[in-house]
Amino acid sequence: MVVVHRAHGFRFVIYTADHEPAHVHVTGPGQAKINLLGPAGAPELVYSVGIKRSDLRKLLLEVERRRDDMLQQWERIHGRVD
Repeated sequence: MVVVHRAHGFRFVIYTADHEPAHVHVTGPGQAKINLLGPAGAPELVYSVGIKRSDLRKLLLEVERRRDDMLQQWERIHGRVD
């Protein structure tokens, strides 16, 4: 498990033994999984449990802002993103 970012009281994590597509797990007061590249190219929420809607909007914006860095981290851990 590699913490690649922290914001808004949450940790953005990439697990070393995880699978594609490239994504981050978000943990804090609740948890979520966000694909870094959704069908339209923007980050895509896979699921969310126990996170307030207002926090979820902040988290999705944070992933959008940091997506390139997070994709580089995914590549460093798992290899090339397809």
